[in-house]
Amino acid sequence: MTKADLVDTIAAKAGLTKVASEKALSAFLVSVQDQLVKEGRLTLTGFGTFAVESRKERKGRNPRTGEVIKIPATKVVKFRVGKTLKDTVK
Repeated sequence: MTKADLVDTIAAKAGLTKVASEKALSAFLVSVQDQLVKEGRLTLTGFGTFAVESRKERKGRNPRTGEVIKIPATKVVKFRVGKTLKDTVK
């Protein structure tokens, strides 16, 4: 599913126009990003939890040359599925 497909689905299920659905989805995505930057965690009960975690610096290999390279430390967003969503998908 693409973002455009999601906008169409939101519009149909919520009885909104596509423009209003696009604005709502964009506002939601920006809000999620802002929350993760600010506090590093967002819980949507029944859906799941987004959390920012740190990944340590590590060594890797360039697949083309086999040369050992250093992969820098970084932050990544992880998602843990909630019980309601997990049960629905089963």
